[in-house]
Amino acid sequence: MLILAICCLSLLLVGMDVTIVNVALPAIRTDLHASVSGLQWIIDAYTVVLASLLILSGSTADRLGRRRTFQLGLVLFSVGSLLCGVAPGLGWLVAFRMLQAVGGSMLNPVAMSIITNVFLDPRERARAIGVWAGVVGISLGLGPVLGGVLVEGIGWRSIFWVNVPIGIAAFVLAALFVPESKAERARRIDPLGQVLVIVVLLSLTYAIIEAPRAGGSGEIWAIGALCVVAFVAFLVHESRRTDPLIELTFFRSVPFSGATLMAISAFGAFSAFLFLNTLYLQDVRGLSALHAGLFLLPMAAMTVLLAPLSGRLVGNRGPRLPLLIAGAALLVGALPLTALTDHVGYGWLLGCNLVFGAGFGMVNAPITNTAVSGMPRSQAGVAAAVASTSRQVGATLGVAIVGAVVSHGAGAGIRTQFSAATHPGWWIVVGYAAAVLLLAWLSTGRWAARSAGTVAHLLDEQAPRPDESAMVTR
Repeated sequence: MLILAICCLSLLLVGMDVTIVNVALPAIRTDLHASVSGLQWIIDAYTVVLASLLILSGSTADRLGRRRTFQLGLVLFSVGSLLCGVAPGLGWLVAFRMLQAVGGSMLNPVAMSIITNVFLDPRERARAIGVWAGVVGISLGLGPVLGGVLVEGIGWRSIFWVNVPIGIAAFVLAALFVPESKAERARRIDPLGQVLVIVVLLSLTYAIIEAPRAGGSGEIWAIGALCVVAFVAFLVHESRRTDPLIELTFFRSVPFSGATLMAISAFGAFSAFLFLNTLYLQDVRGLSALHAGLFLLPMAAMTVLLAPLSGRLVGNRGPRLPLLIAGAALLVGALPLTALTDHVGYGWLLGCNLVFGAGFGMVNAPITNTAVSGMPRSQAGVAAAVASTSRQVGATLGVAIVGAVVSHGAGAGIRTQFSAATHPGWWIVVGYAAAVLLLAWLSTGRWAARSAGTVAHLLDEQAPRPDESAMVTR
């Protein structure tokens, strides 16, 4: 449990960083004279790098040592946070956010791998993952309020400095209490696959964010073509490697593929929901950063309350029930906002936030449990990293797509026409939620369970014998 608590500190860092930055976006825009696309890059530069490096970090930790990689991530994340707080301009802030992301990529998947190798009993592991998911809610709840207090009292730069003492504490505790561990068989580095992943995610994000500015220019079409070519090349390359960056065999498992798509959809919905809400509350309704943070607190509170319940439901009854509840709640919470106006009642908004927060609180534990369950323990780092990557890809696409839609719809009147311009964005959130509900039904039946068993058998057959291992657990 002590090791679980130490690992959860890293999740607190990464999770709080998401919501605390969102609350500060209007203040950053005023101070650094940023456009909507600039605000998107502040968030997406972080999530793109994070998503690109998570799998590499997971396999690196399995090879070099999970505690060592975890501690290196804490150092880089803390240094990046410190530099973000002194960034002289938008470009520097985006660059330092990318450094933060390099460190962040070494935290959550590695911590999940540590947890998976400490909690061996499936029921105990499910409960531990429930606690892990609960910390997501705590970090999301703490972020808006703390961010509002810091922005109002000290300024937006202080939202990054708060990460530094938490990072130092986690580093010291990990050195004292977390045992070092490695995979029985180390996966070889896949540099070409890693480069192709970065090209795919960066080109896709750039094309979406910059499309409203560039229109249908040749630049956007060329970037889009580069994304497609890199993606096809990645699939061909990975299918031919003995040790691929992403084990494509994983995706023959219907539960694993479903969990991946649900993670993309759920976090796409959440990041878009948070992005639109924060700008609406401050730019349209005139709330301060603190009051906007307090308004978002009930949504995060529902996540905190329901995440442990979701973990217990997964341990006792499996993932289907909490996933169905999650998808339905996300859908019900987002659907009324498709008719958002400048003067809608605060009670109506609060009700949407509460229901949406309940759905997001229910979705994390079953997604994570589904992603790692049925996989060999030697593949835990990679499987957990794929699940974490899916979350960050979803978060990236959520902000990029709705930001582009709103920027195009509002044009020069971003403040005066914001509510009407968000309507297509809210429909996108509804589509994400509907995808979670549909995938929850399709990926948790008997047919899906049989496919997971088949994949586990294939992975066991593919694994080399102990004398073929490049490294052993120490």
